[in-house]
Amino acid sequence: MKPIICHYCGKPIEKRDQLVTASNWLRVRPYHYVCFEEVEKESSTIYNSWTPLNGPAGNITAAIMAVLAGWLLLTDTWGLAGSLIGFLALYRVLIRLAALIGFERKVPA
Repeated sequence: MKPIICHYCGKPIEKRDQLVTASNWLRVRPYHYVCFEEVEKESSTIYNSWTPLNGPAGNITAAIMAVLAGWLLLTDTWGLAGSLIGFLALYRVLIRLAALIGFERKVPA
């Protein structure tokens, strides 16, 4: 299996506790946790910032968004506006699943 390479330094990520998966709009990138701190320092505006997907904060956010999306998409709460908000909440869940399947599964614990 091909190793996961850090997007910042170009070195392989060998352990899962070194891995930080981050997203910026529709891009998901793997970083070492030290490299991700450097990327955060370099980002100048909120539009250029990367959001970490793994870890407790990313998992809790994805779980909350999954519940919100399920509730708004499966019920008629707020009508069409509720369905639109549900689809927007589903984005965060799908990005988290992409990071889990694409990167975290491939890195040994």
